Amino acid sequence: MSPDLIGFSILLIGVALIIAKLIRIRFTIFSKYFLPSSIIAGLLMLVFGPEVLGNILTRFSWGETYSYGLFTENLISVWSTFPGLLINIIFASLFLGKKIPSVKQIWMTAGPQVSFGQTVAWGQYVFGLLIAMAVLVPFFNANPMSGALIEIAFEGGHGTAAGLASTFEELGFSEGADLALGLATVGVVSGVILGVVLINWGVRTQKTNYLKDPAKIDESQLRGIVDIEDRKASGVLTTSPQSIEPLALHLGMIGVAVLLGKGLLELFILLENNTWGADGGVIIFGYIPLFPLAMIGGVILQKFLDKYDKYKLIDRDMINRLQGFALDFLIVTAIATLSLQVIGENIMVFLILALTGILWNVLAFIYLAPKMIPKNWFERGIGDFGQSMGMTAAGLMLIRIVDSKQDTKALEAFGYKQLLFEPFVGGGVMTALSVPLIFQFGPFAVFVFALVVMLVWMFVGLKYFGKKDAKDVA
Repeated sequence: MSPDLIGFSILLIGVALIIAKLIRIRFTIFSKYFLPSSIIAGLLMLVFGPEVLGNILTRFSWGETYSYGLFTENLISVWSTFPGLLINIIFASLFLGKKIPSVKQIWMTAGPQVSFGQTVAWGQYVFGLLIAMAVLVPFFNANPMSGALIEIAFEGGHGTAAGLASTFEELGFSEGADLALGLATVGVVSGVILGVVLINWGVRTQKTNYLKDPAKIDESQLRGIVDIEDRKASGVLTTSPQSIEPLALHLGMIGVAVLLGKGLLELFILLENNTWGADGGVIIFGYIPLFPLAMIGGVILQKFLDKYDKYKLIDRDMINRLQGFALDFLIVTAIATLSLQVIGENIMVFLILALTGILWNVLAFIYLAPKMIPKNWFERGIGDFGQSMGMTAAGLMLIRIVDSKQDTKALEAFGYKQLLFEPFVGGGVMTALSVPLIFQFGPFAVFVFALVVMLVWMFVGLKYFGKKDAKDVA
């Protein structure tokens, strides 16, 4: 794999994103439902790659030359490695540049959303495993580990699904990665569409406190282009470019966080191999990918910087730009290298999991959110709904639609919520552990554990926060 090929593959992703952005501007159907350009670009590359165009052309006698569509085998091979690398950057960046507040501060501001979000996330395991044990395994001969795919794909999103590809492979469930990526795509698309539908329903039924006419959504927000007069710097230069380019500094900090995570993972593997995992024992950490530990590495690094970095070198906006860059490239390459054949061979499993996940998320928002979030439940809950369908960015976008002036503190609470949410689910430690745990202990044991945790969080939401008066919470 030559350096020239890797460089060219990166350039092609950039070109695909530009084409996708132009399509999004030109065809209003995409902007109306806020479909990200990265998903459009990934779908374009999927169509013009081996899975669609390549398969069509190989039906002709002269088509073997174009079995990979407009691309080559080497390009597809390079792109297939990107998601597993980029996911580490995304998770290592989650808490860098943020002042990490105390647990008490987070709890008082975002506690209702933490309880609701955790209930939804653990419920995805509960209903996924239940449907797997009752229907998918006995009737469709599915792998029991398919019960974890809803949470991995919907809460975790494309990044988590792609990042777990090696884990699926090692545990003999290689088709799990493609199914998870397909579910993540369904989750994002349906999440944005259903989110807009729910907002319209909320306006009509007077459940929204600030948005009264969704038709008045700003045109620039639909186009995804910031008006010239509203543009501002997206990052602060914390160092002089003569000494070190600030972007390079921030990328280096992310690298430190990833290396800390790698060190932790190797330490846990060493401990496991010499204790409970020795001589054919239970192996858990050996199957865990790097990205959840990279996230912990980021927390450790940020705590260190909070204490010793008197120059405040890390700018959160700059980290966000690097994180967004990595996420866009990850989504494009993950979708572009998706195996439609695997999804086709498991189409009933795929559809049942997708419908189960969507139904649970929608019903949880409609019936649980108003009972668990005592103040501005719609504005706060819609962000959690968007995130539970596959993308944190989708949750943020839905919050901005219903609370464009940030009157409800929904955005602040949503951000705080991640500190007690993402370390565990939605791509956190439990998400990474779920498949190895099912492999080692079976789906029923994990189902019981998930059910207990879900009920605990539901009790906290309904009986603790749900009973509070709106004036008693932030």
